[in-house]
Amino acid sequence: MRLRFLGANRQVTGSCTLLEAGGARILVDCGLYQERELLRRNWDPLPVDAATLDAVILTHAHLDHCGLLPKLVREGFSGPIYTTPPTVELVEIVLSDAARIAEDDVAFKKARHAREGRVGPHPYVPVYTTEEAEAVFPLLRAVGYGEPIRIGRSLVAQLRDAGHILGSAMAEIVADEGAGPQHFVFTGDLGQPEVPIVREPTRIRRADVVVMESTYGDRDHERTREIEDQLAEAIVATDRRGGNVLIPTFAIERAQQLLLHLAQLLEERRIPPLLVFLDSPMAVNVTEVYARWAEYMDEETRDALASGRLANVARWLKLVRSAEESKAINRIRGTCIILAGSGMCTGGRIKHHLALNIERSASTILFAGYQAQGTLGRQILQGDPKVRILGRNYHVRADVRQIQGLSAHAGRDDLLAWLGGFEAPPRRLFLVHGEEEVSLAFAQRVRGDLGWSVDVPRYEEEALLADASTG
Repeated sequence: MRLRFLGANRQVTGSCTLLEAGGARILVDCGLYQERELLRRNWDPLPVDAATLDAVILTHAHLDHCGLLPKLVREGFSGPIYTTPPTVELVEIVLSDAARIAEDDVAFKKARHAREGRVGPHPYVPVYTTEEAEAVFPLLRAVGYGEPIRIGRSLVAQLRDAGHILGSAMAEIVADEGAGPQHFVFTGDLGQPEVPIVREPTRIRRADVVVMESTYGDRDHERTREIEDQLAEAIVATDRRGGNVLIPTFAIERAQQLLLHLAQLLEERRIPPLLVFLDSPMAVNVTEVYARWAEYMDEETRDALASGRLANVARWLKLVRSAEESKAINRIRGTCIILAGSGMCTGGRIKHHLALNIERSASTILFAGYQAQGTLGRQILQGDPKVRILGRNYHVRADVRQIQGLSAHAGRDDLLAWLGGFEAPPRRLFLVHGEEEVSLAFAQRVRGDLGWSVDVPRYEEEALLADASTG
């Protein structure tokens, strides 16, 4: 019985953990790497024999958790991928979009590097093709929260609400090892309480082994009122200067939460009646999926949808699908609000909007989520005076701001409160999905506040768990 840590170890993206227990080999998540210095791993062979896996449990549809599933299938995996019903639909959108972007990006970079007479650092082949992405879809198995998933001869898993994005899940796994059941919990990404759309993360009372995310293990978030105050302040100030508000937006959850906040601010007349462009075909498609799965939302959001209070968004919201519509935004004179992907500025239409606005002191770049090390978003946010966008260098003259409270991740106190729900400490707690200094700082906080044993594993580290049972 053992764990192998195969991604998001002392860094954030590429989530992937192998569990061998109960006579089964299970992969929990199989995510894409987005930190610049680790991108090569997306092309390298996976550090696990895909053909020997019995199943994959997918916690949610963010690319850093599902983005290498097509490569896993290409390398021989043919078993079931268990996840929630909304995640099944979202994954199909996310992987299709990622494959298209990867194919377009390879063609663009190959042509650009040929013009510049140089060779890029990564192969001129997409991480996977659209066809390879589509090969994942028949393997997806929709499972509701709390439904038993039987894998192998003596392993049963259940999905619990992680409160991160619509349909996100923790994996609760019980394996019978003969000497007694072994109880594992993989949190995936935990959400913070009291945010729009999602419900609060499920509290779990006991476990022998917990593998937990730690993205914001060193700080806390603002709450909703403060979020809307900051959002309104940035928009009003930009409108007075005559610039545009650019919000690099994650297509899943962040875009929908931002639209709810903007609707509230417009309804209260705290911001001027500006046009808002959701310039992301994927985000538009995801929003339609959300509308079909209201049963997975919190009560407040369901009530708002049922009452029709949000129906007036059509007056100011423009959903942008085609490239021609996206280009037309640039011909608008006066201030507008542009939500576009990708959320870390690593690809997508936000790059084109940045190229046109980043040197305008009148415009604002408003970050509404985590920016991983090495990404373009992180470079802009940390104050780099010059950045490279689409093959050209640009001076950063726009106003750069960040709203931390919109994160879909739990903050430090939220993580500690969730751990405090256990009736007894688990024998082993492993922290993943956090930058090294953040995970180590949170490990120290857990040791100090709770007195627990905590490990922060490194990439490809193994942990033997033969003595993990609480009996």
